[in-house]
Amino acid sequence: MSFFLSLLLTTQAVALPGDEAVPPVDWARQLGIEEEQRDPATGEFPVAPYRQSNANAGATPVGGNRLADQFGGQAGIRDVTDRLVAISLEDPRISATFKGHDMVRLRRTLFEQVCYLLNAGCDYSGRDMQSAHRDMGLQMDDLNALVENLQQAMREKRIPFSSQNRLLAKLAPMKNDVVQP
Repeated sequence: MSFFLSLLLTTQAVALPGDEAVPPVDWARQLGIEEEQRDPATGEFPVAPYRQSNANAGATPVGGNRLADQFGGQAGIRDVTDRLVAISLEDPRISATFKGHDMVRLRRTLFEQVCYLLNAGCDYSGRDMQSAHRDMGLQMDDLNALVENLQQAMREKRIPFSSQNRLLAKLAPMKNDVVQP
């Protein structure tokens, strides 16, 4: 592939002395490649339509709001989920998994999912777990690394251990929808 890229770059017209300047070729336009535009309101790339439902979150929320309070409400939950994404992007075990994905959308839907599951007053607008992770080739080692990163994020935010375990218990059954056989 790099040979062809080099060939394309070297075959662009070069202005010779006395010639009018030749503008560079816009190869993306010439080849009909459209640049995806982020939604100006959300900052996210557009996605194909799907049925939005809280059922897509993968589990039902906990009862009451005590667990949400132990996470610091919506602000605390956002801190944990944002930190989880940051740790995971730097984790050499799983960082490649996130390449090419819309991180704005991931941060939003991850926050919504955890917020919904902790009964902190959010709705989940993302895809169901099986659709969201289809064809990613995720293995149990990938999921284990993500769980370790979530545990680290919760520890850093001083979430009580019993509260951490209650969230992990809500998330654990989703492994069958996320991990590829």
